[in-house]
Amino acid sequence: MRILGNISAAILIFFGVLFIWGAFSPQGQWGWLIVGLISVAIGLSIVYLVNRPKGKLAEQPTVTVQIDLPANINIDTLKCQSCGGNLTMENIKLVAGSPVVNCPYCHTTYQLTEDPKW
Repeated sequence: MRILGNISAAILIFFGVLFIWGAFSPQGQWGWLIVGLISVAIGLSIVYLVNRPKGKLAEQPTVTVQIDLPANINIDTLKCQSCGGNLTMENIKLVAGSPVVNCPYCHTTYQLTEDPKW
């Protein structure tokens, strides 16, 4: 439906421009100008109506990222490697598929690594 609407709008706009152009020729009539303007207006309206966003589909989807921390990390005891400040879940972001910590105290950024389990 969208393709058909765009094609019909393009045809209306094309012939509308031809009518407007023909109205300014030596044999042109001013009625052609009105028909051309109406045709262009209808064509632009069709383009808008066919291509406008549709209700809820136009809204940006909400993306929720759940971070699965490596190994068994107790989040209430997670401390910064540089300054020893307490870190929360808000300080851990997923960057390029790996958890990265950004310390709010010393502004150090480092990647969480998994220690061997043995």
